[in-house]
Amino acid sequence: MDPAASTLVGRVPERRLLAAAMASPEAELIAVYGRRRVGKTFLIRRHFGGELCFELTGTFGGALKAQLQHFADALAKTTGGRSRPPPPASWDEAFGLLAKAIGRLPARRRKRVVFIDELPWLATQRSGFLPAFEHFWNAWASRRSDLIVVVCGSAAAWMVKQLLHARGGLHNRVTRHLRLEPFSLGETRAFLEARRVALDEYQILELYMALGGIPHYLKEIERGESAAQCIDRVCFSRTGLLGREFSHVYASLFDEAERHELVVRTLARLRDGLTRNELLAAAALRSGGWTTEVLEELEASGFVMRTPQFGRAKKDAVYRLADEHSLFHLYWIEKHRGRSEGAWLRIRGSPAWRAWSGYSFEGVCLKHADRLRHALGIGSVQTEESTWRRRSGDDGSDGAQIDLVIDRKDRCINLCEMKFSEAAFAIDKAYARSLASKREAFRRLTGTRKSLFTTLVTTHGLAPTRYRDAAVDVAVDVGALF
Repeated sequence: MDPAASTLVGRVPERRLLAAAMASPEAELIAVYGRRRVGKTFLIRRHFGGELCFELTGTFGGALKAQLQHFADALAKTTGGRSRPPPPASWDEAFGLLAKAIGRLPARRRKRVVFIDELPWLATQRSGFLPAFEHFWNAWASRRSDLIVVVCGSAAAWMVKQLLHARGGLHNRVTRHLRLEPFSLGETRAFLEARRVALDEYQILELYMALGGIPHYLKEIERGESAAQCIDRVCFSRTGLLGREFSHVYASLFDEAERHELVVRTLARLRDGLTRNELLAAAALRSGGWTTEVLEELEASGFVMRTPQFGRAKKDAVYRLADEHSLFHLYWIEKHRGRSEGAWLRIRGSPAWRAWSGYSFEGVCLKHADRLRHALGIGSVQTEESTWRRRSGDDGSDGAQIDLVIDRKDRCINLCEMKFSEAAFAIDKAYARSLASKREAFRRLTGTRKSLFTTLVTTHGLAPTRYRDAAVDVAVDVGALF
């Protein structure tokens, strides 16, 4: 196997947390969660390596007897058994066998690690898994200062509710937790470089807007092909990995996933973002009940992001589709998948492509607001990020929206606009007037007395026009996001 394929890239804070658990003098119960394909299993296996003494992976939709057989097979690897053992009768018996097996292992200075992957698929209703696991941890594992138990799951909301906010025997038992996020742009570049894929920042951005920062998707990129070639092959060919990934992801993460898909499709269709009430109206949903749960699950899993509106109450926050590949699938793949070779290459450059690129680029910039702050030289300044918009008024006033408002404690505000283009962006008279109008409207309607800086984030910088210097106070290009 290519050594680059097994390289652990980035994940510095996460690895620091795992290393601290290994160095602690107490037993550790670590909960790891994050969306499907984000690299949770790879991180645990690569970081702990030979310290893993037991590993069990749940099966989606698996019957109890089959899951218990998988446990028996995993335990046989721990004990060195050569024949396939029969499954335990219950999870209580299973964890009792695990405790005995670990107790018989030779003493050592470094901790051993028990890894239970895809826990939500094991802890189904009436399986008895969670009560048995609670007893295993509380009665035995928590007393072993030489043990780390890592539980992992892609159903992020389930992990948070059942473990981090547990009310029963696991209440307050998790010692450390981490939510594994998709790669940032900088981590994506490092991942590709580790695999000897040489692409410039613009090409990486194009890939990111289609695939997101999901390592499992990024592994599909081949050396020597452009971003457009890769997207065409992986997303639009009949055998491409991502042709039908959208429905598989939601179905594997959520019960009654059609509800989650409805919300996601609504946000993809109305791309400027919606308040909760606007979303309910647009999707014809009722307030409360399962709707609240669906929104919480989508947000916890990273598919949806919620951004406050400047100067508005918390309830007026705007929901926006945050998963790049979901947007790409709904915008393009559903309509063009499997038609013919070169579908994406023909789409690129069309008016619809430019509209999608602009919206997707805005989302990428919002996700990388921390990198943007550093590029603006305000990384150490306390800030609050929000969006701002006004509807067209009865008085004839036009609507306006500012993608990102960075409100700073040094009495300044950056009003950030994002512009995607294939070359240096040229500010003409009309756009300069639009920027000035937004700035004036923001000051008048919010009543702020802070200094306002019109800030442009572009893909290739600004072209030299007569309006550039007067219209823009600060400009950064996409390199700042890496």
